[in-house]
Amino acid sequence: MNAFERQKKNRQTLIDAHSYDPADEHDACGVGLIASIDGVAKREVVELAIKALKNVWHRGAVDADGKTGDGAGVLLDIPQDFFKQALEKIGYDVAAKDIGVGMVFLPRTNLAAQEQARTIVESKLIQAGFYLYGWRQVPVNPDVLGSKAQAGRPAIEQILFHKRKKYSSDELERALYVVRRQIEKQIIAESIADFYICSLSGLTVTYKGMFLAEDIDKFYHDFNHSLFSSRACLYHQRYSTNTFPEWWLAHPYRVIAHNGEINTVKANINFMKSHEIKMASNTFGARAGIVKPVIQKGASDSAALDSVFELLVRAGRSAPLAKTLLIPEAYSKRSTLMPDEWHDFYAYCNAVMEPWDGPAGLVAYDGKWIMAGLDRNGLRPLRYAINDQNILAVGSEIGTCPMQESSILVKRAIRPGRLIAVNLDEGRFYNSTQMIEKMAQEQPYKEWVQSTVNLDEQLKGSEPACTLDDVHL
Repeated sequence: MNAFERQKKNRQTLIDAHSYDPADEHDACGVGLIASIDGVAKREVVELAIKALKNVWHRGAVDADGKTGDGAGVLLDIPQDFFKQALEKIGYDVAAKDIGVGMVFLPRTNLAAQEQARTIVESKLIQAGFYLYGWRQVPVNPDVLGSKAQAGRPAIEQILFHKRKKYSSDELERALYVVRRQIEKQIIAESIADFYICSLSGLTVTYKGMFLAEDIDKFYHDFNHSLFSSRACLYHQRYSTNTFPEWWLAHPYRVIAHNGEINTVKANINFMKSHEIKMASNTFGARAGIVKPVIQKGASDSAALDSVFELLVRAGRSAPLAKTLLIPEAYSKRSTLMPDEWHDFYAYCNAVMEPWDGPAGLVAYDGKWIMAGLDRNGLRPLRYAINDQNILAVGSEIGTCPMQESSILVKRAIRPGRLIAVNLDEGRFYNSTQMIEKMAQEQPYKEWVQSTVNLDEQLKGSEPACTLDDVHL
């Protein structure tokens, strides 16, 4: 039994003895994003994101071996030129095609389970109408890992594919979301351990693991290739107290990276059990059963938030709207401090979803919108800067992104409950006020709010008389 297996066994012993509860885990991570506001993929975006991630190394936990980290990673656009070159080298003509990528953790030491898992992934993609190019072993350097990270290291491979059907980007991501959930359900049914899909997308890919943040480009050789570029990149360094790190728990997840904790997560998960019935049925129709349960059993607070966030995005909402639905700004119906249309918009959000309360700093990327925002407590600050090269940098603390001070045009902090965003397809940056105004004007929220029923008003009245006296008590 290696060190990682002993750690997992000891963790389960503590859980069985009620001495440790995964729900009690807390974190204080380093998080941020880099984006090219003009929407043009640039090598500089990836380089700045890697440098920023290395600059928040002090936000990460380190094992006693000095080389095992709590988790670090990035989420970025699929670098099409990079993967096309890789496929052309083995004889494919992919010049006019968009490559989809699935980043997959496979059981490293169980070769039979590994092949079984590959077969499931391939069959579900083929059944959904995708053309498969095959598997790519991601080049890695395990020498930079500590003993525990090495013991728990999965086999890391990418499934490369192409869409046969004509999809819009939203339709493609929705179809792949369903495929991923089908894969996950069959993996569970066949009891294949140590399998995890980091990302399965035609737009984005996630690279992460239990290495130190400073070693990400030493571990993943892909980051050093000149064609490895992106329009935007989320980065995250994990630090969890009272926790047992694993490869799959590193951030970013499929859409978000998160700093802080969701203190209302138990209630949120319970609320979602009722919400998911209608949410899934309205969007996915006959396939609704495939995507439920939305939140997997045993998911951390961040993984649970990502699951719901992803469902909202795949259902057609933008990343900024999903954030506002889940983590809204504080507001009051009696206040006159904000415009009426903002009130109506927030009232709608409040009626649709119970708030996921932090403290939480959040960055998210759906392939079109990249955004950063805070919960209404504002206890996990995010700051941002825009330079004269039209690069947006967001970080959980000052100085994470190495920009020349003389090149910075804007430097501000995000306010509690607010968010900033970039529409990369439009090439436009939205500050907090612009983003909320845009969302508030997109739908007739005033009409929708007026059609709701306030149960407090309907049910109010005098308190019922007590039917028991102290004798019966």
